Parts: sequence; C-alpha cells; structure tokens
Amino acid sequence: MRRQSETLLLVPLLPIFLIGMFPMVVIALLGFFGLALFGVLVICVGLASSNEAHDNFNHDVIVNGYSRGSERKARASDMHLATRLGLRLEAVGAAMVLTAAIGLCYAP
Repeated sequence: MRRQSETLLLVPLLPIFLIGMFPMVVIALLGFFGLALFGVLVICVGLASSNEAHDNFNHDVIVNGYSRGSERKARASDMHLATRLGLRLEAVGAAMVLTAAIGLCYAP
C-alpha cells in the first residue's frame, strides 16, 4: 500500500496563508502606526470575548432557567474565566497602543 504525503494536506491551506500574509506584511511596514492598529484589533478581540462569555451565560439562564447551585457556579466560573481573558487581551492591546504612541512621539 502506498503512503500519501503529508504535504498534500497543506495544499488547501496555501491560499488562506497567502491571503492572510498580505495584511500582516502591511501592518509590519506601517511601523508604529501598524502596532497601534494591531493593538486596537487586540482590544476588539478582548471586548468580543467578554461579550460572548456574558452572552453564553445569559443564554443558558434564559433558555434553561436557573439550575442547581453547583451547575450555576460552574457556568459562572466559566464566564469569569473568559471575562478575565478578555480583560487581559484589552490590557495587552492598550499597552500596544500606548507603546505605539510613545514610539510615534519619540521616533527620529
């Protein structure tokens, strides 16, 4: 029996890589403005993550009603974990924007 090459698995992903490579190169070429743009995108991802966690928790409460205490605590714990991740992403994004602003002000 002939064994297939693993590189054939990567061939369908090549167009996605080529399309995604262009924005990353443009952001890198923009310098500090690109860093600020990337920071804003990271902040948006953090906000979306927090909103999605709250949405999932609220959906469970509305659709399934209030469940037992242990299950409710587990769902609340999952929500808080996702919210903390979102807050970390927002902090990292704000630090990137701040670093870009300082770089733009002090760049030669």
